[in-house]
Amino acid sequence: MPTFTALTTLAGKTAAEALGEEMERLDPEPVGVGVFELEDGSGLWEVGGYFTEPPDRAGLALLEALHDARPFVISELPETDWVAKVRRELAPVEAGRFFVHGSHDADKLPKGAEPLLIEAAMAFGTGHHGTTLGCLLALDRLVDAGFVGRSVADIGCGTAVLAMAAARIWSDPVIASDIDSVAVDVAQANVRANGLEDRVRCVEAAGFDHPDLMAAAPFDLIFANILKGPLIALAPDLTDALASGGRAILSGILNEQADDVLAVYSRLGTNTLARDEIGEWTTLTLGKV
Repeated sequence: MPTFTALTTLAGKTAAEALGEEMERLDPEPVGVGVFELEDGSGLWEVGGYFTEPPDRAGLALLEALHDARPFVISELPETDWVAKVRRELAPVEAGRFFVHGSHDADKLPKGAEPLLIEAAMAFGTGHHGTTLGCLLALDRLVDAGFVGRSVADIGCGTAVLAMAAARIWSDPVIASDIDSVAVDVAQANVRANGLEDRVRCVEAAGFDHPDLMAAAPFDLIFANILKGPLIALAPDLTDALASGGRAILSGILNEQADDVLAVYSRLGTNTLARDEIGEWTTLTLGKV
């Protein structure tokens, strides 16, 4: 069955969400609609729909005019088994002592490595992206330096790969949270697949607004692999939740955005311990005085 996409961009979250809602009323209706902020600092949002038959071009043109959006780009995608494609192309990732892999590559586990199983169908946050890889390498460096995390939180956890990495190293429970209920379901599935149910607890929360996170604070280590805007908004709560002498590993930051993030966190009492760039992405390791 062919798949068609219709994609546009426009300014502002509110306008983008309104356009996304209107797209769901098209005939033929899309099988899915996505609304995402572009990660280039432009302030633009992408709105896209997926269709199993050609979308109504006249209806899309009307939505463009009503919502001041750029013209929709309509494409027909080839029929592809995406999970099989990802399995073929998603090679295992080695990040220091950590080995992120799908079940089809379990036999490639290097001796002494810490395995982290993420299936291809749940591939966002596998370690291939510069942000996740940067966080894993930062954790690996902390472990090599003798740091011990007895209380760890992974905020905006996605697949929970970072929470699971910490749980592989240290015996104390880790809390993984995400604002998206679907991400929490994915995280829980990954935790079960890795046999870490007794070490990683997954909760749905906006930032630190959850009883389990509040009860477990202060944390020795906090991961926050999200984006510049949420990282800055979260800065007061994150630094409050970080123990004295604790560490924060932050990513989802474009290289040119790193100074802005650092300025906010330094004013709140953190020191920069490391600043690593992988491609266009920066990972920051901070310490609280």
